[in-house]
Amino acid sequence: MIKRASAFLILAAIAFTAMPSTAFAAGEDGELDAIHHSANAYYLDFTPIGKLQLPRIFVVQHEDGSYGLELFSSTASAILNGGWVSETADYADEGHSEEGNAEGDGEAAYAGDGEEQEPGKYGGITLAQLEGYMVPPNGAKVVLDMSISKHLVFAWLGMILVAFIMTRMAGMYKRGVGRDTAPKGIFQNMFETLILFIRDDVARPNLGDKTDKYLPYLLTVFFFILTCNLLGLVPFGATATSNLMVTTVLATFTFVLTQMGGTKDYWMHILWPPGIPAFVKPILMPVEILGIFTKPIALAIRLFANLTAGHLIILSLIGLIFSFAKMFGPTVGYAVAPVSIAFALFIYCLELLVSFIQAYVFTMLSALFIGMAVEEHHHDHHEAHDEHAPSVA
Repeated sequence: MIKRASAFLILAAIAFTAMPSTAFAAGEDGELDAIHHSANAYYLDFTPIGKLQLPRIFVVQHEDGSYGLELFSSTASAILNGGWVSETADYADEGHSEEGNAEGDGEAAYAGDGEEQEPGKYGGITLAQLEGYMVPPNGAKVVLDMSISKHLVFAWLGMILVAFIMTRMAGMYKRGVGRDTAPKGIFQNMFETLILFIRDDVARPNLGDKTDKYLPYLLTVFFFILTCNLLGLVPFGATATSNLMVTTVLATFTFVLTQMGGTKDYWMHILWPPGIPAFVKPILMPVEILGIFTKPIALAIRLFANLTAGHLIILSLIGLIFSFAKMFGPTVGYAVAPVSIAFALFIYCLELLVSFIQAYVFTMLSALFIGMAVEEHHHDHHEAHDEHAPSVA
């Protein structure tokens, strides 16, 4: 009983601290914007410790038509030292021009009040400026924003962790551990189980004798997605796979491998479907061609939507505390807190399961799409029928 209670308290502490810490710091109006706190940003949020601003990198086009690369160590540096201006959506909607704002004092208007307007708190700028749209000075235009965001940081972290784990696993097998002897330790046993599962239950049923060719990609995408999913559940973490751009890149890799590995039969089924009347083929061709693109689009949106939805639900449940406190007073807010946290803990545990499921689903569907493209189809139905037909002689 004591062990179960301890385990529950540990899970509760993890779930409580795993929420973006700013979720517990509602503004003066007592409201919590769940979408805002789960969205991408150009800083790492370690509230109440502070925010770590990330480098800003821009490709800009100057008024004379020339292009240039501008690098800043942070958003504050771009505003205070580079002359850039941060505009909020509310400010832009009021009709202020970029030129007029660029000639000002470098401070953007902001519709909100309170802590976000406290001057100098975030490296000499306000939170509104930190999260605003960046406008270059002297009439220049941003051609490409290559700034490092928190989702990119955690995607890089996921890549490093996967590379470290697989390098360590390879080193153990080179030494004969797990090859000449039984796997050693929980680390090797756990990852060998996952690797064999992807190979035997995902890759081989869909790819057959071409499993070895595509298995490295399937293992890479599975462990990368799983790692990014789990990183979003740690304190102060961010889920890179809840960014549509990240999932789109992953789906694009699957799309490219599928089309590059497509056999002649695969393309014939798309461009001139066999076994149907000729007048129907021109109707089916656009549908089949559209299907080439809808599959990776579905892959990207499914992963993005599932990971985003889980975090929004958790934040919304926590937000109920602030909503009830605002409507009925602090006492009701404290009374609602245990219920909200209990439901958030349940969703958090469900999110842990979803992290594995979504990594599996993406990998399984990738193997399925690639397998359908590389499979050799046979259309000699008449020959097969004649071969098995009884002799009339």
